Amino acid sequence: MDFDDTAEEAAFRAEARAFLVQHAPPRTSDTTSRLLRHDPDPEVVAEHVRRCKEWQHTLHANGWAGITWPEEFGGRGGTGVEQAIFDAEQSSFDVSTGVFAVGIGMVGPTLIAHGSQQHKDRYLGPLLRGEEIWCQLFSEPGAGSDLAGLSTKAVLDGDEWVVDGQKVWTSGAQHSDMAILLTRTDTSVPKHAGITYLVVDMASPGIDVRPLRQINGSSHFNEVFLSGVRIPAGNVVGEVGDGWRVARTTLSNERGLIGGGGAAAAGFADVLDLAQRSGRSADPLARQSLASLFVRTEILRFLGLRARTAASRGQAPGAESSVMKLAYSQHAALTGNLVLDLQGPSGALSGKSAADQGFWQQQFLGQWSVRIGGGTDQIQRNVIGERVLGLPPEARVDRGRPFSERTEA
Repeated sequence: MDFDDTAEEAAFRAEARAFLVQHAPPRTSDTTSRLLRHDPDPEVVAEHVRRCKEWQHTLHANGWAGITWPEEFGGRGGTGVEQAIFDAEQSSFDVSTGVFAVGIGMVGPTLIAHGSQQHKDRYLGPLLRGEEIWCQLFSEPGAGSDLAGLSTKAVLDGDEWVVDGQKVWTSGAQHSDMAILLTRTDTSVPKHAGITYLVVDMASPGIDVRPLRQINGSSHFNEVFLSGVRIPAGNVVGEVGDGWRVARTTLSNERGLIGGGGAAAAGFADVLDLAQRSGRSADPLARQSLASLFVRTEILRFLGLRARTAASRGQAPGAESSVMKLAYSQHAALTGNLVLDLQGPSGALSGKSAADQGFWQQQFLGQWSVRIGGGTDQIQRNVIGERVLGLPPEARVDRGRPFSERTEA
């Protein structure tokens, strides 16, 4: 792979930069977009959501939304490399589409791959225009790493599914309009075979969203209770009972999204700037840690480019995305520890008393959500071992057993 811009890519970069200069404020050490989403004040978070919607609308209005989405679905029809170029250029500006990460990075590709024409017509346009925010109702109190062990139940009643259960660790549920939902529709078959993938309106009666206060003071995650929620039968994505296959598309895109490398590359520049401002850039130990972080950042960037190139050739994300996710988890851990070390004793401060209004303390405390979300490091190693390296799968006592027997055991 040649990492220098071709003539076409250079022209694309110039076009993207010109658009951003015209429509977005430049990013500085006091930039606000990266601070708002970590604030514990709900009103401040609401402002972050508003700004994300505004920027997503601007992207769509100017032809920059869904760069790699096919043109027939409202996207630009571009390549993965072009997406990487745009992300790199956008990182220099004080804008964010963070609340649309699930929708554009995970829901959209899943609906394009598995959704009906009705699904595509109804949901893709509002998503790209910044009109609807999506969340992911997958994990449960008893089904996180073993996601296929989920127990949220859906029963068909006429032309509607009636859903009862509980989900947890749902990012952004409190300000989401729509959700993708995994349910158990058949307990007489093994756990992976009895799952159905649904689309649900978050305003539906019977949905109760409860924010979870985290160690950093914010409430990015939520628990969601579903009590007698009625969902039209037409909201099934794929086939009834085939939800795990559909979910694997979503999960592969999630792992690639988390570990894609663009955010890491932008973040390294900020860490280097912090080292220089803190007077630590000449410290041999700090320089060694910075060099190690830079190497990991470049690895992530190359993995991201490889994944995007494969996607531009029509290849769906596979188990290799777990390599990116694992690498990004390790990157987040190294970054979180390094940024506090660079600040010395002042690293123990927080909020406006700390450097950059406490952004780095938020990064340190938030690293564990990165390392758990989208599958823990241990789960990623299992996926890599079994699906990339071809190693024997680990022993599972419930393999091949009906889910009903598993729950009674």
